[in-house]
Amino acid sequence: MNYSWDEAKRGKIKDDRGLDFADARLFFDGRPASHEPTPRNDEDRWKTTTLIEDQFYTVVWMWRDAKQHIISMRRAHEKEIRKYRELYVS
Repeated sequence: MNYSWDEAKRGKIKDDRGLDFADARLFFDGRPASHEPTPRNDEDRWKTTTLIEDQFYTVVWMWRDAKQHIISMRRAHEKEIRKYRELYVS
């Protein structure tokens, strides 16, 4: 899969949160993940939550020019973790 992102935003997230947009592939590598639409203005945005190295993370993304454009990445909120667990943990 191909990804794109704003380099300035990537640097800010890397500095502020220690997360790198280049790791977005981990959200889409076939592991269980919850996907939820999160539209903003006229954009069709999505947020995807998954478990990476025993921690829950969420990436916000959208399709742009046949690529997944990464908008943000962060530790998952409790509501997102609950949704993931409802789908994948019995």
